[in-house]
Amino acid sequence: MEGQDEVSAREQHFHSQVRESTICFLLFAILYIVSYFIITRYKRKSDEQEDEDAIVNRISLFLSTFTLAVSAGAVLLLPFSIISNEILLSFPQNYYIQWLNGSLIHGLWNLASLFSNLCLFVLMPFAFFFLESEGFAGLKKGIRARILETLVMLILLALLILGIVWVASALIDNDAASMESLYDLWEFYLPYLYSCISLMGCLLLLLCTPVGLSRMFTVMGQLLVKPTILEDLDEQIYIITLEEEALQRRLSGLSSSVEYNVTELEQELENVKILKKKLERRKKASAWERNLVYPAVMVLLLIETSISVLLVACNILCLLVDETAMPKGTRGPGIGNASLSAFGFVGAALEIILIFYLMVSSVVGFYSLRFFGNFIPKKDDTTMTKIIGNCVSILVLSSALPVMSRTLGITRFDLLGDFGRFNWLGNFYIVLSYNLLFAIVTTLCLVRKFTSAVREELFKALGLHKLHLSDTPRDSDTAKPSANGHQKAL
Repeated sequence: MEGQDEVSAREQHFHSQVRESTICFLLFAILYIVSYFIITRYKRKSDEQEDEDAIVNRISLFLSTFTLAVSAGAVLLLPFSIISNEILLSFPQNYYIQWLNGSLIHGLWNLASLFSNLCLFVLMPFAFFFLESEGFAGLKKGIRARILETLVMLILLALLILGIVWVASALIDNDAASMESLYDLWEFYLPYLYSCISLMGCLLLLLCTPVGLSRMFTVMGQLLVKPTILEDLDEQIYIITLEEEALQRRLSGLSSSVEYNVTELEQELENVKILKKKLERRKKASAWERNLVYPAVMVLLLIETSISVLLVACNILCLLVDETAMPKGTRGPGIGNASLSAFGFVGAALEIILIFYLMVSSVVGFYSLRFFGNFIPKKDDTTMTKIIGNCVSILVLSSALPVMSRTLGITRFDLLGDFGRFNWLGNFYIVLSYNLLFAIVTTLCLVRKFTSAVREELFKALGLHKLHLSDTPRDSDTAKPSANGHQKAL
């Protein structure tokens, strides 16, 4: 009997491993297909040659797609775990959800950590160096020569990073045991290096997310149709049509640049056409879309932002009085044993919405920063080098999202796998400072956003608008003369 029980236990373990592997493969296959369509939508079509460069571009495309799929998996990791915990708690004995268990959740966290390390330290550097390589001088040109050069560059880069981290560890923690532990490449060095990258990603999120939370109102205002209050759209369309016709006549009769350059006129004509399309879209929009959707979306954004700041403030108070509020505190009851929110399934749904909202805001804030403004991909006109840079940036942000969500107290779900092994998560001063900075910077960005119109009016009343102290380009655009000599004022 004992032998049969042992055999049946092995069979159950084998079947569970096969089932979990199949589920992981199917989930990743879906993410890979979606990521492939996203990248091919932005990839420059002129890069598609039928030579050696085409093979290199195709390999870099596959590696970038793999990295973007891993990034999407890291973003969905925490929401999937939260909703799985609530489902297992609500239907503990349901036969159709037996595949959803703690072993699968832990496996997904471990795979996300492993693939994030693989993409960040191996695949993306290989794709970049392989794309830029030409082969060593004196060797026969070809794929093998480029692969050899890429491997040599990867080895040199690994040695450089190893030396930097070893020296940094020796300076920060001057202990023989800590320095000797760096010789253990797999057990200490890679997790330590990934911990540093995660801290950098969290600091980048600390910079991008508050900017994105304030920028989301502007982005949604550009995507939605604003209400028409005391505006005559027909008159505005008539004026912009006259201006468009004047610019077209000027371009057709202009042989040499006397007053205006031809390129400047073409750019101004393009801006006029874009403005005309926006006005026509506002005119065609229904009354429900103008007067209901826009205010509802703005109120929803304001509520989500306010809840995020309130949760961070509550987490700061919990950090001061309760040690278990630390991200690296005591472990919870496990998956499917207890609800992580006081409001049950509704609270879990709210946490998931806030996590996605923070991720979208961080991406919007990332591309809104001046330093990363050139990283914005363009449809059918993005080089592979820029695609690799975007994939690395999104991977760093998405890998740090679960850590930031747990650090800020957005969710109480414990970090699993290598995500919960970061040393800095146990430092009280770092975690408290992170929460304080997030709350303060977010509040300042929102106050700056909602008081910009008041500041502009004050600048105009005091006559300071001529000094260009305002941060919005609206004043300069309205005072710019058009090509027909009239002032642009709609």
